[in-house]
Amino acid sequence: MTASTLPPDRIPVIVGVGEIVDRPKDIGDGLEPLTLLEQAIRRAENDAGAKLIHDIGSLDVVNFLSWRYRDPEQLLAQRLGVTPAHCHYGPVGGESPIRFLHEAALRIARGECEVAVVCGAEAQSTATKADRAGVPLPWTPFAHDVEEPKRGAAFQKPLAVKLGVFRPVSVYPFYEVASAAKWGQTPRQALAESGELWSRFSAVAAYNPNAWLKRHFAPEEITTPSADNRPIAWPYTKLMVANPMVNMGAALILTSLAKARAAGIADSRMIYPLGGAAAEDPRDYFTRDQFAESHPQNAVLRAAMNMVGGNGAAFDVIELYSCFPCVPKMARRILGLGADVEPTVTGGLTFFGAPLNTYMTHAACAMVRRLRGGARRGLLYGQGGFVTKHHALVISREPPSSLSQEASVQAEADRHRAAAPAFVSEAGGGGRVESFTALFDRNGEVEHGVAMLRTEQDTRTLARVPAQDAATLARLMDQDRTPVGALGKITMAADGVPEWRTN
Repeated sequence: MTASTLPPDRIPVIVGVGEIVDRPKDIGDGLEPLTLLEQAIRRAENDAGAKLIHDIGSLDVVNFLSWRYRDPEQLLAQRLGVTPAHCHYGPVGGESPIRFLHEAALRIARGECEVAVVCGAEAQSTATKADRAGVPLPWTPFAHDVEEPKRGAAFQKPLAVKLGVFRPVSVYPFYEVASAAKWGQTPRQALAESGELWSRFSAVAAYNPNAWLKRHFAPEEITTPSADNRPIAWPYTKLMVANPMVNMGAALILTSLAKARAAGIADSRMIYPLGGAAAEDPRDYFTRDQFAESHPQNAVLRAAMNMVGGNGAAFDVIELYSCFPCVPKMARRILGLGADVEPTVTGGLTFFGAPLNTYMTHAACAMVRRLRGGARRGLLYGQGGFVTKHHALVISREPPSSLSQEASVQAEADRHRAAAPAFVSEAGGGGRVESFTALFDRNGEVEHGVAMLRTEQDTRTLARVPAQDAATLARLMDQDRTPVGALGKITMAADGVPEWRTN
C-alpha cells in the first residue's frame, strides 16, 4: 500500500455502500423517496459493518423530482435521528453525486466532520403509475407550496422552446451529429458505434442485481426502430436514451481512516478518494462556441488523467456518464481509449435505469464493489444539464499521498473556448447546417426537423424543417452523408419561425 503523508484522521475513506430497488406489486405499496433514502443509508451502514449513522456530521441529498418535500434533507436527518452540521439538499444535476462525494471527502480531510453520507433516491415509476391510475399514495404529503426546480426550458431561448429542443433528449443529438462529423464518421458509422457501446452497457446491467432492465441487447436491437423501440429524436431510439421510470435509492458512507480502523473496519473494505476536477458550460447552450466537443468535459477528464500519470488506460475501471451516446463517445476519445472500451461498472442510464440526478450515486456504489473485488483504481465521471456540468472523481484501493482542496479546472476549459456566434430568432437567405435533429411522435412519425444553422452573416439560428418536406428531411437523415455543412435557404414562416429547405 502506498504511504500517505496525511494523518489518519484526515484521510477520507468510503466504507459503506447501500442500494435499494423497489418493484411493488401494487401501486399503493410503493416506497416514497424518503423511505428509499433511509433504507439505502441503513444498508450502507450494514455494509460498513460498524455503527456510524449516529455520528453523521455531513449529509448530502441528491435532488429528486418524483416527489416534492419541504426540506427533505431535514426530514431525512430526523428519520435517522441525527443533526449534522452540514445538511444539504442539492440542485438539479447528474454530476452532483460525484461532486457531493468529492466535497464530503474534502470536508473530512479538513477535519470538519468524521462521518459523511451522500445519498439519492427516486420513485418515478410508482409516482407516474399512481398519477395515471388516479391512485392516492400514502406518502408524506406532496409539498405543493415548494417551487419546482428550474430545468431546461427556464434557461433556453424562446425559439428553442417553441421548436421542442429544450429537453435533454432533443438537445444531445446536436452534439451527437456535430461530433460524428468532426470525427469523419457518416451517420451510419456513428450509429454503429453507439449500438456497440450501448450493447456493452446492457451487458453489465444484465448481471447487476440492482439494475432495472436486466437484459443484454445486441447492437442492432438498440439502433433499429421497432414497435418496442420507437425513434425519439434523430438519431436516437428509445433504447439509446435514459430511462427515468424506476424506483431506486443509493447511499455511501465516508469516514476518516482513523475512525474506520477504530470501528474495526478492515483495510480491504476501504476505498480512498484521490482527487477530482470540475468545470461547466453556460446553461444556455446557444452561448457555446460549437457542438463537436465540450471544453469543460475535456478539461475535467484530462485533469483526472493527470492524477494517474496522464494516461486513461491507468484506470482499471471507469464509469462514463451515459444519458445519451455522445457523452461517453466524446469522453473515451479524450481519455485515449479505444472503441472497445468497457465504459461502465453499473449498466448505464438506459438499462440500469436513470433515477434522474442520482444515477452516479449507484455508479459510485458499483465502483466501490469493483475496487474491493480487486480492481486498483477507478474513474467516476458525472455530467449534468445539456453537456453543461462536469465532475470527475478518482478513487482507489490505495490512499492518496496528498489531497488537493482545489477542484475547479474552469480556467483551463475557458482557455479553449472561442467566441460564440450571436443568436438570432429571425433570419433569411442562405443557411449552413451546424447540427440537426428530428423529433418523432409516439407512432414513430416525424413531427418536424430542427436544423441549427449558421447564416450568411455567421450568426446562429434554429429552423424548422416541416414534416411535409420529405426531400429536405431525407437529405438531413441520410445515413451515408453527414447533414453538417449542408447548404439551404432560410425563410420565415407565417407563425414567425424560421424554416430551412435544402438547395
